Amino acid sequence: MMHARSPDAGLRRGWGHGGFTLIELLISLAILALLATLVVPGAQVAMQRTQEQELRRALREIRQALDDYRRAADEGRVARPAGGSGYPRDLQVLVSGEPDLLDPRPGRKLYFLRRVPRDPMQPDASLGDAQTWLKRSFASESTDPREGADVYDVLSMSPRIGLNGIPYAKW
Repeated sequence: MMHARSPDAGLRRGWGHGGFTLIELLISLAILALLATLVVPGAQVAMQRTQEQELRRALREIRQALDDYRRAADEGRVARPAGGSGYPRDLQVLVSGEPDLLDPRPGRKLYFLRRVPRDPMQPDASLGDAQTWLKRSFASESTDPREGADVYDVLSMSPRIGLNGIPYAKW
């Protein structure tokens, strides 16, 4: 005589075998936590490296524009006040442009930047892009950069230190 078997009779198991035990879950969580502690510092360094690359690019772009402005002033293409250094009075001038004094067509301007790059190390989102930089005037010393009548150089205002061990403010 054959006994009728239910279709899921082979799938039934004893109580407790249908899921994970508490110890198995705790061990899994411990392994995940260990892996996370290994991955997070690497991700933080990668993010800092990306910010540093953006800072280098922004500094290079602004400094090139400042040098181009000075070159244009030396060539007589941009008005230079008497006794002036030949550098722009602020960063916004690089974007808004200056009249080209050597162009025969009146009203033509020289532009040195499309926009002022933002300091990627500046966390304050309320500041405008040009306000994120420490501006050093031509008259100030490199050891004690100060703002003045012109913009000779820009520096990061971040107190942090780069991966290379040099403070961002000294880049």
